[in-house]
Amino acid sequence: MADVAADDFEVRPPKQRRSREAWNRVLDAGVTLLEDGGYEAFTIAAVCDRAGVAPPAIYARTNTKDALFLAVYEHGIARLRAEQEVFTDADHWAGLEPDALVRSAVAEMIGISLRHTEFLRAVVLTSAAHPEVQRRGSRHSRELGERFTTVLRRLAGVITHDDPEAAIWSCFDTLFGASMIRVAYGPAFATPVPVDDHRFVVDMGETAVRYLLGGEYPRA
Repeated sequence: MADVAADDFEVRPPKQRRSREAWNRVLDAGVTLLEDGGYEAFTIAAVCDRAGVAPPAIYARTNTKDALFLAVYEHGIARLRAEQEVFTDADHWAGLEPDALVRSAVAEMIGISLRHTEFLRAVVLTSAAHPEVQRRGSRHSRELGERFTTVLRRLAGVITHDDPEAAIWSCFDTLFGASMIRVAYGPAFATPVPVDDHRFVVDMGETAVRYLLGGEYPRA
């Protein structure tokens, strides 16, 4: 991707209700196109056709395809962020035994990715050639990591490592990397015997329990 000016990413938000409704249709249509066909399917003409709007409705808000793509990216990521609020819900984690808390946190974190596989696959594969998507993806990943690790910090006193904070982040890095490979390339990419999503989540939870808490807890 060639160097671009910041203005090329600018989005001019709509002010009138009808314009906001049309713009939301554009963003929803963009997400659907990415889910269905990846970045190759994402064109201004295709977005217009899917959203039922004319090109001027898009150019009134953005100057370039990249600006539109990034607006759609943020729209899709907002859906993931909404689901990540579970990590800030103290009641959700209250009263759980250490191993159950770890397994639950892992299931929530990976589950969000798996529920949005098609969208994430498109943006992860695009990020390799799109520095701005890569930058925003890194920021979002770190936000998720902060939320995930905040939950697991409750267990600092029982984590079997000299540096619990480093261990928690290492755990997140491993699990996040494994889930992104699965999202981007499918369950058969790195193993001759792929497992379904449920088994994958269970196995990742078990891995996290053994790494953070040791072997004294029963298997799920």
